[in-house]
Amino acid sequence: MSNWQNALANALEAAARGFAVFPLSRNKVPAIPSPHDKGHRCAGLHECGAFGHGVGDASTDPATIRAGFDQAPHAAGYGIACGAGPVPLVGVDLDRKNGIDGCAHLNQIAARHGFTIPRTVTVCTPSGGFHLWFTGPAGMHIPNSVGRLAPGIDVRGTRGYLVGPGSVGKSGAYTIHPGLTEPTVYPIPEQLLQLLLPPPAPRFRQPVRRVVHGGGRVLDGLVRVVVTAPEGTRNDRLFWAAAKAWAHVRDGHLAAGDVEAALVTAATGVGLGEGEAKRTIASAQKGVHA
Repeated sequence: MSNWQNALANALEAAARGFAVFPLSRNKVPAIPSPHDKGHRCAGLHECGAFGHGVGDASTDPATIRAGFDQAPHAAGYGIACGAGPVPLVGVDLDRKNGIDGCAHLNQIAARHGFTIPRTVTVCTPSGGFHLWFTGPAGMHIPNSVGRLAPGIDVRGTRGYLVGPGSVGKSGAYTIHPGLTEPTVYPIPEQLLQLLLPPPAPRFRQPVRRVVHGGGRVLDGLVRVVVTAPEGTRNDRLFWAAAKAWAHVRDGHLAAGDVEAALVTAATGVGLGEGEAKRTIASAQKGVHA
């Protein structure tokens, strides 16, 4: 059986299980070139009727899949669309190469945040890494990312795709992990899901009163440090911002009341408790004035 035939057969099997698929080249990129001129925007196959939109061509319909592969004679694999459908697929790509171990980093994150990684569908990649498959909540936008969660961990969400098992790339084949006798796609752990989502926008921000020349702008900048801090770093960023602010208070550039009010408001706006925020700010003050 040729790589093309093997890819088509595996793609049809994946589609029968409810996963939307499309053909890939040996380079792991969409195998059908775009039918449009450069700069043309189109949502995909179902909008214009032509193949060549990458993940926008993904389908579970056997006739559509066969038609797509007919236009991709050099296809050696297939992509599985993520972040779409009533039970969207979320892919966690763990790299293990060049001294980086995404598996170890994910285990550390799980231990730190108190969740267990289920024995979900796992695809072995040619480089020694793994693709973990999870289901996500219907209708939720999960951004794609590269290394944002930790080195060696990439995320495939909305408009992203995974290379399907049975595909062949330049470095080798993608296969289901041999230790999984009954592969099941499990829901993504809630704690992990929250880490993949962008931080929530601050609920509100209290205007900062200008104290002396330049002081208000300084405090505005320190408030931004807190309100833009990623989840898991907010208390540390608050301590840093508070220490800087108290140093300006000591030098007469800011008023103490303005510092505490602005930073507590910023901290509670991004989800820290008021008591926790006040303790962190007080601790930073002691360090500056020690």
